[in-house]
Amino acid sequence: MASLKDMRVRIASTKATQKITKAMQMVAASKLRRAQTAAEAARPYAEKMDAVISNIAGAAAGSPGGPVLLAGTGKDQVHLLLVCTGERGLSGAFNSSIVRLARERALALMNQGKQVKFFCVGRKGYEQLRRTFDKQIIENVELRSVRQIGFVNAEDIAKKVITRFNNGEFDVCTLFYSRFKSVISQVPTAQQLIPLVVEKPAAGAVATSYEYEPEEDEILSTLLPRNLAVQIFRALLENNASFYGAQMSAMDNATRNAGDMIRKQTLIYNRTRQAMITKELIEIISGAEAI
Repeated sequence: MASLKDMRVRIASTKATQKITKAMQMVAASKLRRAQTAAEAARPYAEKMDAVISNIAGAAAGSPGGPVLLAGTGKDQVHLLLVCTGERGLSGAFNSSIVRLARERALALMNQGKQVKFFCVGRKGYEQLRRTFDKQIIENVELRSVRQIGFVNAEDIAKKVITRFNNGEFDVCTLFYSRFKSVISQVPTAQQLIPLVVEKPAAGAVATSYEYEPEEDEILSTLLPRNLAVQIFRALLENNASFYGAQMSAMDNATRNAGDMIRKQTLIYNRTRQAMITKELIEIISGAEAI
């Protein structure tokens, strides 16, 4: 059995850990509001961009020589999985849930005879994926030095993806990230970026006719690369909010668990101390009676 000194050291260590987890919870809570606001503000723009491109693509349907980002290469043999995760841990299952979704998609594609490549954004996703797919990771981008995520970060990633696509390195690109739903709920999401999936109008919806100047293909050649950057930027903002929400929940649970552990350790300490005092009293009384 541990001595009383060891128990006191253990209790003090647990209390110090509880202070750290409580502080991390408060920091995550303070940063969550701003990250959540940014993520929610980016959704309407990204959704409207999709709607505009879908409308223009519908008007340009059937025209020869359309943008390759929209039409694709005509093949789906080589898949690029763009996996966006966090730079830090201590956030529960936030990073592992995104990696799990990407891993399942990769294994399903490989079972179909497809070739899979990974483009990792974030240190934690890279560290988990390289254990299984080390040779298939073609690039890794870390954002540890970035204080606040901006559109320029997403634009740089989009340019690298488009360059590799133009070089014929892959046929299909799918984005993986965690969509922020609430503090206790983050939804791992997969979204195909290349070729872009155009949503068809709902049945019975009134179609609006537009006249475009310049031509639809020329507009799409400018909008499609920007849309790719917008969707990646949205994913980074969603990930940022999801990370702080997951970290806040994880640190809250850790703080509660530390409190339970402190109470149990204190109870054991008091019982052990009382037993030692009782034993010493019995020895003293027994010695006195023997005299």
